[in-house]
This record gives sequence, C-alpha cells and structure tokens, in this order.
Amino acid sequence: MKVYDGAHIRNVVLVGHQGSGKTMLAEAMLFASGAINRMGTIEEGNTVSDYHPSEKERQMSVFASLVHAEWEGHKINIIDTPGYPDFVGEVIMSLKVGDTAVFVMNAAEGVEVGTELAWASGERTGVPAMFVINHLDKTKARFDAVVGQIQDRFGRGATVVQLPVGSGSRSVIDVLLMKQLTFPEGKGKPEISDITPEFADRAEQLHNELIENIAENDESLMELYFEKGTLTEDEMRQGLHEAMLKRQLFPIFLTSATQNIGVTRLMSFIDNVCPKPVEMPPAAVSEGEPVPCDASGDPVVFIYRTMAEHHVGDYSFFRVYSGTLEAGIDLENAQTGGTERIGQLFGIDGRERDAVTKMEAGDLGALVKLRDTHTNNTLRKKGSRVAIAPIEFPEPRYGMGVRSATEGDEEKLAQGFHQIAEEDPSLRIIHDPHLNQMVLGGQGEMHLEIAKYRLKNRYGVDVEFYRPRIAYRETVQSTSRSKYRHKKQTGGAGQFADISMLVEPLNGEFRAPDDIKVRNVAEATTGWGSRIEFIDAIVGGVIDMRRFFGAIQKGVLEAMQEGPIAGYPVGDVRIVIYDGGMHSVDSNENAFKTAARMCFRDAFRQANPVLLEPIFNLEVLVPESYTGDVMGDLNTRRARIQGIEAEGSLQRIMAQAPEVELFRYSTVLRSITQGRGLHTGTFERYEPMPRNVQEKVVSEAGELQEA
Repeated sequence: MKVYDGAHIRNVVLVGHQGSGKTMLAEAMLFASGAINRMGTIEEGNTVSDYHPSEKERQMSVFASLVHAEWEGHKINIIDTPGYPDFVGEVIMSLKVGDTAVFVMNAAEGVEVGTELAWASGERTGVPAMFVINHLDKTKARFDAVVGQIQDRFGRGATVVQLPVGSGSRSVIDVLLMKQLTFPEGKGKPEISDITPEFADRAEQLHNELIENIAENDESLMELYFEKGTLTEDEMRQGLHEAMLKRQLFPIFLTSATQNIGVTRLMSFIDNVCPKPVEMPPAAVSEGEPVPCDASGDPVVFIYRTMAEHHVGDYSFFRVYSGTLEAGIDLENAQTGGTERIGQLFGIDGRERDAVTKMEAGDLGALVKLRDTHTNNTLRKKGSRVAIAPIEFPEPRYGMGVRSATEGDEEKLAQGFHQIAEEDPSLRIIHDPHLNQMVLGGQGEMHLEIAKYRLKNRYGVDVEFYRPRIAYRETVQSTSRSKYRHKKQTGGAGQFADISMLVEPLNGEFRAPDDIKVRNVAEATTGWGSRIEFIDAIVGGVIDMRRFFGAIQKGVLEAMQEGPIAGYPVGDVRIVIYDGGMHSVDSNENAFKTAARMCFRDAFRQANPVLLEPIFNLEVLVPESYTGDVMGDLNTRRARIQGIEAEGSLQRIMAQAPEVELFRYSTVLRSITQGRGLHTGTFERYEPMPRNVQEKVVSEAGELQEA
C-alpha cells in the first residue's frame, strides 16, 4: 500500500440515523474507486464494513468500521458508523479522528434522532461537516422538505449544491458546476450535459444563493462578487473549502448509494474541497502544547479504539497526529509511562488489512499486539510532554443487573467485562457492594444485548440479565428520643453501656432543648453525598466521651449501613448523645458500640422515617407528532414535566422522574416513537417517595430478607 502525506489524505466519517444508507455509501465509494469489483448488500451480509457476525445477523452496523479508497492521487479514509442510537459511542470516537463529518440523510425521512445525536457530537469536536441526501431514487423522496428540515435545524449555513431531476431519475443538477450529471446504470462516472430547460431557472436561483453564501463568509470573495456579479467555479470551490473549515457552510449533496448515483461526484468533492489533515487546527491536548499535523515533527499517535478480532488479537486503531510512524520504533505511553515497540502497521478495509511501511501525520491505521496501550492513550517520543485530549464517552442511559449463568465462571466474567469495557468505554460495569449486585450500564437494550453476545461468543461466558435493585436511601422527618441499656454478664468481666439519644433531620442548625447542652460537634459524610452530624451533649461525666465517643459513632454508622426501614443506607440525620451511664469495670468500646447501634435503630423508627428515591433529570427528543404520546407515558411514570422546547422539526421534553420508573425506558420510547425518540437521564437528587410506593418497597425488602 502506498504511503500518503497529510496533503493527500482525507478523513471522512459517515454519520446519521439508522437506515440512511451509510454502509452502502461506503460500499459504493470503494466500488467507485476500484477497491472492490462488486458491491455487496446488507441483505447478503457481504459488505466490506459490516463484517462482524452480530452485524450480519441484525443487518445493521454495530461497530465503526475503517475502510479506505484511493481516488485521484489521494487516500480517502472512510469511517462507517452505526446509526442506531445505542451505539453513539462509536460515532463519538470516530468524529474525534475525522476531518469531515458526512451526515447521510434518508431522502424519505429527513432529520431523525440519529442525525441530532451525531450533530451534537460534531459540534463538540468542531469537525467540518456536509450533508448527503441519500435514497434519491425512492418514490417517497422529499428533497425540498428535507432541505427545509436541515436548514431549520442546523442553520442557513446548510447550502444546496445539487438538485434532483424528478422522481426516479438517475440525473442530478450540480449548481456549483452548473451542469446536469446523469449516472447510467452500471457505470460510475457521470455523463455531463447542459441543464434541462425546465430546471434552468431553479438551478440559476440555487447557483446564485450558493455564490452569495460563499461570498458572505469571505471578504475578498465578497469584493470579487460585487465587482464581477459572479464567482468562477474555482473561486466558489476555494470559498466553500474555507467556509467548511470554519464550520460556516455545510454543502448538501445527493446520492443513491445502492444505485451508484452521485457517488463519484461526491468523492471528487471530498477530494477537491473537503479539509486536508494539514489544514485542520492543531489537535487539542490534555498535556503539553497543541499538536499541528506535521510529518517532520516528533511522533504523536492517538489510540481511538481497541478491538479484539478472532484469530488476530487486539487491534489498536490510531491516528497519527504528528511525525511519521514506522515499524520498529519505540514510543512512550503518555498515560502509563511504559514503552511500546511499534510492530507492523496496517491500512484497514473492514476485516481486511494491508501492510504498510510507514504512516505520516494525518493518516489512520491499525496496530496489532500492543502490550499495555488502550483506548484514549497517546504514544509519543520519550521525553515529550504531549498527550492528546481524551474522547469523552456518554454516561449510561440504560442498566441491567448482570450475573454469570454458570457457577464458577466469575473470574472469566470479570475478564470478559474488562475486555468489552476496554473495547467500548460507553459500557460501564458498576459494582454496588451494598446491594450486592453488578450493573452493566450502556446506551440501550440493544447495546447490552450486543455486549452479552460478545461475552458468550468471544469469551465463552454466559450471563443473565435481571432487573437491578434501586439504590434507595433512608432518613427521618421528625425528632425522637430513645434510651437503651446494654447489659451482659457471662462470668468474669461483663458488658455494660447506657445511652440516651436524640435523632432528628439534618436541616439547619441544632436548636437544643433546655435539657441538652452541646459540648462537641463532629461530622461524617456518606458515599452518596449526604451528611451525618454527631453531637456530644454529655454533662457530668456520666459517659467518658473521650474514651467512648468513637465507639458510639462506629455503632451508629454500622446501623446506618442497613437502615431500619428496608435495609438501605441512612443519611442526612443528626444524632445527639445527651445522657447515659457506664460501669467502672464492665463498660468497654464493644458495649457502647452495641448500645449505640440498638438505641439509634429504636430512635430512628420513631422519628417518622421515610425512604428516599433517586430522581433523574430527563430530556426526551422526539418528532413533534409523538409529543402527546410521550408526555402521556411520562405521566404514568410519576414524571413532572419541566418544559418543552422546539429544535427544528423535533421537540425536546424536559422532565424529572424517579429512577425506578425509568427501567427499560429507552425500549419503551423506541416503541412509542417507532425508533425515532431518544432520551438522556442524569441523577439530580434524592427525595421522599409517596407513602403507597414506600409500603411496596418495604414489603419487597422484607420478602428479600426472609428469602
């Protein structure tokens, strides 16, 4: 495989909603370039980029696949990403290393949730972008409506470059070239002709709009435009190029990938107009100075994903941000400090790999068998201080309890979990020792099902999913007092401790009753963000608090680990030790720890205890036609609607809802919206649950304890 420099490389990422045709567009681009001599199909499961068994089985992309096409003396690296919202992590990692995001749109559907998700990721990375309206040949294609949606949602910078010639036609009008391009069946290259007279006026109008949009973003071109009243093709091309780099313009192209319509023209545009790696801003860093794309600089290589491949081992996919990467050199891992010897370099086409002697700054490729280098790691020259800023993966939106289906497989399960989370950092393994459960968190039900599939087929571990228990908490709502005397005599030294305790909510300063005098205040915090306040109000030395205060605290904190109502942790309470007694011989730390634990439990039960449930902030993005159904469903989930905002053709619903009511919500939302809804949820706070719900939780906790 030939070595390309950063001026002759283009890195494009195909993004968009499921079913928009990204995989077939990648296939058509490979076919057009001569990289393959026959286009595969999704139905036959023989496309270059969808090669994993789970992708063939489901007839959809699950993993981001790297392929490349050689075109007019340039190398076009193409990353085909999944459109299903569960796999947004694949989109995010791909956009990190891309130089142009190509938003592929279904001509019959327009802006969908997957488009929104990818756009938000693209805005965060600042990657230049363009739109491709695909499935042009479909009878339900709606060019004007889709363009309107794109401009409403993503701004007037979305500018039309191509116009369709009627329904079912194999022709498009290119208003940059001001020519009609016809793509005969079986041929990739278009026949170029003058524009059909019936479309001449519309083409002229769009041509002028394109010129005006380009000139508006460049003062020198604006002057030329005023001077000549038009711009040449080369001037327009250069103006588009500069405006794309600054994310001021987003060209709109047309294709029908399966019919090989418009693909070669798109590739020529990518080749001639889309940004080169050497023109992109220096790479953002978490350490050191920003890194410009310069093949003569010190090597800086970023690992954007790792993937275990059958019969190969671990692939480390990388972008060379600086310098030249060659086999045999030693580089330092910025995160671990370890040294990696670089082995064979590969250009990747799905499951196929081509060996290459070196790769220069701007290129994408893969390495095999790095010892201790993982996703988000930077490899650099020893002594360098540079580390590329890491990819920020999304927090889980969906979780299931998970356990080994076979006793004795726990160690294999732990190893499998480690590996799949290494390959896909948007999966999280959350171990809750209090609830004695492991939760596998991801972006949705499909995401977790794929993880389960990989655990079984790659690591030989069968797992079971179950509904996870909710991390409820316990607290009190009023003040109570209790006394407890612990007395035990078993021959020889016995145990004796007498405690009087006040328990109340921790909301404001302590207002001591007349019979309580505060001597000392100590605070503790829980692992879930609440506080506990201990007050020593012992007078007259009835308890030696210098000796026993620590034991009393331990006893109370032990009792708080499993609260008296339903066994959940306790917090946000004040404990006042105001009276008691001790024995000169039989009192010891164990006696006071036991007495404190029992006294606290008794006082807690009398202080109007309540269960607290986690409340989540919820944002739901749906097409307007589904808003009523989604809000109706949220009302059944004890949700409180906070507001609604329009985002183009979509509606963003803001609400707050208890975590327990959001179990499998992503699946239900997909069902309600026919796959066009998306939600995110973040923990906001704990709050008391309704009494009828609390009674049910307490009853279930009692049954669990009995079992």
